[in-house]
Amino acid sequence: MSIKKEVKKWLLAPFDSETQENVRALQKKPKLLEDAFYTHLEFGTGGMRGLMGVGTNRINKYTLGKNSQGISQYLKNTFPNKEIKVVIAYDCRNQSQSLAETCASVFTANGIHCYLFNELRPTPELSFAVRYLKAQAGIVLTASHNPPEYNGYKVYSNDGGQLVPPEDQNIQKVIENTPFEAIEFKGNPELLHKIDSEIDIPYQQSVLKVALQSKHKKNLRIVFTPIHGTSITLFPAILKNAGYDDLHIVSEQAQPDGNFSTVNSPNPEEKEALALAVQKGTDVNADIVLGTDPDADRLGVVIRDLNSNWYYLNGNQVMVVLTEYLLQKKKESETLTSNHFIATTVVSTPMIKKIASSFNIQFKSTLTGFKWIGKLIQEHPELEFIGGGEESYGYLVGNEVRDKDALSTGLLACEIAESAKTSGRSLFHLLLECYQKYGAFKERLVSITKEGKKGLKLIADLMTTFRNNPPKSLGGFLVVRIEDYLTSISIDTISGQKTTLFYPQSNVLKIVLSEGSEIALRPSGTEPKIKFYFSVQETYNPNVPWEIQETHLDQKIDLLVSEIVPE
Repeated sequence: MSIKKEVKKWLLAPFDSETQENVRALQKKPKLLEDAFYTHLEFGTGGMRGLMGVGTNRINKYTLGKNSQGISQYLKNTFPNKEIKVVIAYDCRNQSQSLAETCASVFTANGIHCYLFNELRPTPELSFAVRYLKAQAGIVLTASHNPPEYNGYKVYSNDGGQLVPPEDQNIQKVIENTPFEAIEFKGNPELLHKIDSEIDIPYQQSVLKVALQSKHKKNLRIVFTPIHGTSITLFPAILKNAGYDDLHIVSEQAQPDGNFSTVNSPNPEEKEALALAVQKGTDVNADIVLGTDPDADRLGVVIRDLNSNWYYLNGNQVMVVLTEYLLQKKKESETLTSNHFIATTVVSTPMIKKIASSFNIQFKSTLTGFKWIGKLIQEHPELEFIGGGEESYGYLVGNEVRDKDALSTGLLACEIAESAKTSGRSLFHLLLECYQKYGAFKERLVSITKEGKKGLKLIADLMTTFRNNPPKSLGGFLVVRIEDYLTSISIDTISGQKTTLFYPQSNVLKIVLSEGSEIALRPSGTEPKIKFYFSVQETYNPNVPWEIQETHLDQKIDLLVSEIVPE
């Protein structure tokens, strides 16, 4: 349907008068009108995300109502003659609560029991709740770490993991075939169940079960910021129950705030988002600083280096230290077997594979997006998942939850830091020991934003260019392998030999250099960006300060960036 015809529909019933008025106002701004209506929002890497506003390419009560109506129909077709349950949570974002209530009304209007949290709650708790309540699906209203003008709609299957193919595609088809006129907004209050502590308590217990390593009183000074998000509802209590009394919360960021008024971006991947917390860490002489994103699935960790200066761990470094510690603990207790496995994604650090090999356990690699790690857990009940994560500051301990969990990860990070402090060392020492054992690695993500319809085409054209004309050398080293996850083919560029990549098809291209460096390219599944993932490595030298070695690794990345990332 043309944009003009789509706009005309939104000027009539069933769209309410306020929506119609906003569409008329948008008609005076042709470029914004086109962007709001030129396409329909679809599920990406981390669910459905978009700008809030009127239009088919926006998050609003009609697009999310259409989602919920379509999912209702899908669930009734999939689970006939069965009492269907859906759990809904929401974060601190503007409109999250009202949109969650709208979605709940649609589900109950369709005869589905809806369990809605009374107040904002972390995304990992929603994943836990789906499994705990034996629900057929879960929804969380969040746009994760995106700017304030965004919101989103994550859908979880009955295993507590985010939707993956073919289920996401099947649901998308039903949604596409659901007209706006079919949305049933008038809910059935008898099918609406408000929940809070009956889920909070067992979820907190599950976090303590998988992440708590010792039950004595702890001697660790912690600074914590929820960056205006949902973790404030549970994480302080979790730390207290674990024995951490020396906790300092960043008061300026403790209250939920959909405008994220103290930061440019509520993303713990960015140093600016943790600036207030690090300053407080300096003021109180803290040992560790922790920060979570708005829906509490991502965790930022800042620790002291050997000179007691603050050192920002990236997502790969957090993943390495946590995984090494978990495996070492299991090895010491003589409970580690070849049936254990750890997992990460194709754009994350190669160190995780080296760790698995060192401990003689299974290693599994997935596409980008934590939903794929959740799928691995579901598909391999004969194996025991220990932990795994991705470079984008996400990690999961154990299998009580099926999505990345900043709360259990945060507790485990404190346990590791406290254990090291007790023995006169630090979490930074443990990181350097990993480098000495496996090699010195450094990763970096570089993103290029291309907004709107033209931006999507530019991103697609960039991927096509790299796919059809990959570089023959970078940084002075030969390209020895090209892995194309869209065609599922890996090419040895020296011999010309082709092998099959056993992954679902995805628009990802990886370039491997002769000395081991890797560069991966992919369009973001949640933002208008193309992402370049860099990983470089060299032998660790214990006689050279880490800051010098890290600078050299950064220089290697700088060179690669200058040669491959377009201006």
